[in-house]
Amino acid sequence: MNNNNIIIIYMVIILVVMIAFTVIPARKEKKKREELLNKLAVGDYCCTTSGMYGKIIDITSDMVIVEFGGKNCRIPMLKTAIASVEKANAITDGGISEDAKKAQDN
Repeated sequence: MNNNNIIIIYMVIILVVMIAFTVIPARKEKKKREELLNKLAVGDYCCTTSGMYGKIIDITSDMVIVEFGGKNCRIPMLKTAIASVEKANAITDGGISEDAKKAQDN
C-alpha cells in the first residue's frame, strides 16, 4: 500500500468515529424528547425551559396551557418549551416532590 491509501483509510476511520460520537447520541436524545412530549397529560407538572414550574391544564396538538401559581396565571406555550415533566401521581401531599424541589434549587 502506498501512503495515499493509508491516509484515506485513517480519514475514513476518523469520520466513522466522529459520527459515532455525535450523530447517534443526538438521535437517541431526540427520540427520548419526543417520547416525553407525546406522554404529556392534563394534570402533570412540568418545568419549562425558562425554569418556571407549573401544572398542565390543557393540551392541543402543539400547544399546552400551563397554570403557574394560582388560577389567574395561565400561560399558553409550545410543547417544545417544556424541559421536564413529572406525572401527577408523583406529587406529594406538601406540594411538589423532592426531585422537583431539588430541580428548583439548582
